[in-house]
Amino acid sequence: MQSQILTWITFIPLIGMAVILLLPKNALNAIKGVSLAATFVPMVMATKLYFVDFRLQTAAEIESARQFDILGAQFVQRIDWIKSIGAQYYVGIDGLSVALVWLTTVLLFVGVIASFGMEKAGKAYYALLLMLQVGIGGVFVSLDIFLFYVFWEVMLLPMYFLIGIWGGPRREYAAIKFFLYTLAGSVLMLVAIVALRLDSGTFSIPKLTELAVTGKLTGANLPMHGQLLGMQFSTWVFWFLFVGFAIKVPVWPFHTWLPDAHVEAPTPISVILAGILLKLGGYGMLRACFPLAPDAYHEFAYVLAILGVISIVYGAFVALGQSDFKKMVAYSSVSHMGYVLLGMAAFTVWGMEGAVLQMFNHGTSSAALFLIVGVIYDRAHHRDLNGFGGLSQLMPRYWALTTLGFFAALGLPGLAGFVSEAMTLVGAFQADDNRFQLLVLISTLGIVFTAAFLLYAMQRVFLGKKNPKYEGIEEISFREVFCQAPFLLLCIVFGVMPWYLLDWMHPSVQNLLNILKVQG
Repeated sequence: MQSQILTWITFIPLIGMAVILLLPKNALNAIKGVSLAATFVPMVMATKLYFVDFRLQTAAEIESARQFDILGAQFVQRIDWIKSIGAQYYVGIDGLSVALVWLTTVLLFVGVIASFGMEKAGKAYYALLLMLQVGIGGVFVSLDIFLFYVFWEVMLLPMYFLIGIWGGPRREYAAIKFFLYTLAGSVLMLVAIVALRLDSGTFSIPKLTELAVTGKLTGANLPMHGQLLGMQFSTWVFWFLFVGFAIKVPVWPFHTWLPDAHVEAPTPISVILAGILLKLGGYGMLRACFPLAPDAYHEFAYVLAILGVISIVYGAFVALGQSDFKKMVAYSSVSHMGYVLLGMAAFTVWGMEGAVLQMFNHGTSSAALFLIVGVIYDRAHHRDLNGFGGLSQLMPRYWALTTLGFFAALGLPGLAGFVSEAMTLVGAFQADDNRFQLLVLISTLGIVFTAAFLLYAMQRVFLGKKNPKYEGIEEISFREVFCQAPFLLLCIVFGVMPWYLLDWMHPSVQNLLNILKVQG
């Protein structure tokens, strides 16, 4: 059981989906119960895995072993899958993925509870939600790049339908835009993956990493020595993979699908989209893009840092100009994920650890913010920030939770966002390339704009005169508090005790830097 725990965590929701498909469509309570159980069990297993079973290795242990075929991964399971092409069911986790696996299970469990008000085509909705969890969880545990790609594609269809069927008035447009952007990135990824396989003879990510860092992944076994459009093999593989992952993050200028998807998606889907789907892009860069093209990573690091800073400042500035509550939060995600790219480009331990930490912390704070938006939308049936006013007097508990969520997104000291953003900026400032220092100074504008749009939103929604239109508005319910509480609690806990994330991440981050021949 222990050696198969990742398989159980990944595929229990698929079992739940199969059960739901066997139930009659009018048995909605039974469908909800199965969905809750199919997400609760993996969450319990992942929680035990994170806090009890996962062994905290030191960077020295991983370095001394130097087994590229494992790279410090734990709970490894490896089975031949498609022998004709050499694809394997090869899964495992390390410090880069274990926290994200846990966060996935928490988000999907809460997502099911947050969906209890969803009445339209409930059977299909919950089945797709569980299928989505399978795809997300599978990406985080895959150590075979073909398996990684299969799981990556598995999550595309359920998200398309969840937006396109249960979304807002422009749901078809948003769903198609999401699908086309993601599919375009997936095609580039597939081309790069096929080329890597033809050149190396393997889909194993650890083996490909070994070949890359030892200078043996050169495209020599391909026509024209792997050159494409005048670019060397490692260069175009790097950019094909990067663009595929950057669309998911999303990095400017590949971000334009995100606001539409968020605005039109139902609240639980927005929570999952911001909380964990965006992290797949950053994780893919760390797991597959940078290690498989280390020379290109070094060559273009400054370009990546510039894209990260543009995302930080642009996302926050555009959020400041929004009157739609949900669109404001959507653009804030573009800004906050920019820190991830800046930190990953810095070549330092603090920068890389800050980036990985920011992925987790943004997952909790953004989930809380989208749930906050959902509460007021369910009551007012609109998201116009200028159409509220004085709600602090009518919904004091909702105001208190919103304030905590806003401050967590702002990165207030004592909350988790502060630690990750500070580490990212300090790590980037310490980069060997002195040009990073100017980028860090520019990126601080994003912090100012973030404070501005959050406080401005707070003023318009909660302060000032009461809007008589909302006299008697219903206070936040227990179920809604229950959904928000885990994420707000994690923002506090990991703001005060960030070592419960950093101690898990540090050895794997240090090992990744060593593999990339970067001095931490």
